[in-house]
Amino acid sequence: MSARSIASDAYVVALARLPQVGPARLRSLLRAGEPSEVWESLCQVSSSESAPQRNPVLGRLMADGLDRLSQMQRTGLIKLWGRAARSLDVATFWQAHLDAGIGVTVFGSPSFPPVFAADDDPPTVLFWKGDLDHLAGVRAAIVGTRRASRYGRDVAFELGRDLAASGVAVVSGLALGIDGAAHSGALEARGAPPIAVVGSGLDRIYPRAHAALWRRVVEAGVIISEYPLGAPAAAWQFPARNRLIATLADALIVVESQHTGGAMGTAVEATRRSGVVMAVPGPVTASSSDGTNQLLVDGCAPVRDATDVLIALGRDAIPRRTATESRRRPSSDAAAVLEHIGWQASPMEQLLLATGLDLGALAVHLHALEADGWVSQRAGWVERIGRARS
Repeated sequence: MSARSIASDAYVVALARLPQVGPARLRSLLRAGEPSEVWESLCQVSSSESAPQRNPVLGRLMADGLDRLSQMQRTGLIKLWGRAARSLDVATFWQAHLDAGIGVTVFGSPSFPPVFAADDDPPTVLFWKGDLDHLAGVRAAIVGTRRASRYGRDVAFELGRDLAASGVAVVSGLALGIDGAAHSGALEARGAPPIAVVGSGLDRIYPRAHAALWRRVVEAGVIISEYPLGAPAAAWQFPARNRLIATLADALIVVESQHTGGAMGTAVEATRRSGVVMAVPGPVTASSSDGTNQLLVDGCAPVRDATDVLIALGRDAIPRRTATESRRRPSSDAAAVLEHIGWQASPMEQLLLATGLDLGALAVHLHALEADGWVSQRAGWVERIGRARS
């Protein structure tokens, strides 16, 4: 890459770090002029400037609309960007990315991934850690709620494991719940490399509880982001992140989701791109599966295991796992207790009332059911789970 292109990319990275700049506003900034020209124009804006449009570059920026802001709001935003630009050294910020081992590619450059370049809403700049070549090949995205049930986490783990073992790269957002379970399963398989798309700078691990998972994904696969160093995880950035997940997905599997939320938004983005959207059936009484069950009603294909996904992708199926694989049939007394345990976590007190057992007897049966993989217990709550991990 020439020195000139490196300089241009450095200015794009700096513009991406301005406050309140997401993918759409970054495009607005770059439509106003060359990256270095826009940056220098912003640096010349004074705090008392009442009409930044007198500068030709900023005039074009003001005329762009900036998310339909009023003229007063646009003026205030440009002043904010001017203050931020004057406090940031472009060369130093660029070098910080190189020193941190973060790759950078700008739309239009030879290294920009074709899958994003062909999209109708492509990122302007991408940052990554790991190996960007892992984006090649067949990919399946697994998404769902952060507040996942044990059933949902187990299904996501198994799907991630079995798809990766079958050579399908698992894409997700590294969030709590379904995302993390899917990537944990993919890593256990040691098959196709995991791919993560995050909504913060690659030095801002979010959630912090997944710090070790981030490191493992970087080592085995790749993490990508539209945001430079220092960018925190802000709520408004995640819908934009979700469109990248949808772009990467040859098939999108929603494991567990309420009617609203990021996973359902990702499904909308995948549908808009004519992608394959699939859903895991959930208990009809579980609000955490309202969204996924509605997707099935709307005509999305159901996912029982990785075989359903592989068939949808035109790949060879794997032998199906039986529902009771690696689990012993419960005793008659334990089976009677199991009948009262739902797929949503319920308090122990409720189970005591339903069974009529005393606490000691119930505890014995629950211990046996948990040991054999039929239920999960946590902090006084009990829930039935799907298939035991083999």
